[in-house]
Amino acid sequence: MPEHEPPTESGQPDPGYLDVGFARLDVDRARRTGDPEVVFGQGKTPEQVVTTLSRLAATHHDRAILATRLDAEARAAVRESLPAADVDDVSRTAVLGPLPVARGTVLVVAAGTSDAPVAAEAMITARVHGAHAERVDDVGVAGLHRLLAVRDRLDQADALVVVAGMEGALPSVVGGLTGVPLVAVPTSIGYGTGAGGLAALLAMLNSCAPGIAVVNVDNGYGAGVHAARIARRARPRDDA
Repeated sequence: MPEHEPPTESGQPDPGYLDVGFARLDVDRARRTGDPEVVFGQGKTPEQVVTTLSRLAATHHDRAILATRLDAEARAAVRESLPAADVDDVSRTAVLGPLPVARGTVLVVAAGTSDAPVAAEAMITARVHGAHAERVDDVGVAGLHRLLAVRDRLDQADALVVVAGMEGALPSVVGGLTGVPLVAVPTSIGYGTGAGGLAALLAMLNSCAPGIAVVNVDNGYGAGVHAARIARRARPRDDA
């Protein structure tokens, strides 16, 4: 690595970020971490989302740029201004640019269909971050036979993302069935005493199944990044 950053067209050293007025975009993050900066859409205007997404994509021609937590107005603006972007209404995401070559497999396991937005965010995030990703939906503990019917798919993955609201029991059950690295995602789905996902979060943090990592409530993005980084470093397995 050189001691000094190369000069820009102005002759000044490249600061590693791009100043667009309302934000300083970290265009050096892919070099440091292997993954480019992601656009967090919550709190941004539609115009800011479009500008940030397009400017980041312009500096990373070979990698997809992800925008998360986009409201309906922001998604409409991206569709109109950036027709090449893949906009998903369930996950509230937009992806602009080519996905990287997939390495390893992430399986996203969701307890119920109400958890779909968080599960979809995790799956798309894992793909953008370089892993092959699949989903298994509606296998919550209220009907344990549904989970047992797909047990073989748990062991085939390199990393698991397990998404659940209500009492948040699913990660403990999955963690007791397999030794695949597992990140648990509590969701804010549930009745009043679920406290907006706090009950599920505490249950997952207190799981008696070992080896479970836990992210914050509804944080499908964080779980997807974590699982993808595990999966893409996994060595090919000899199943013979």
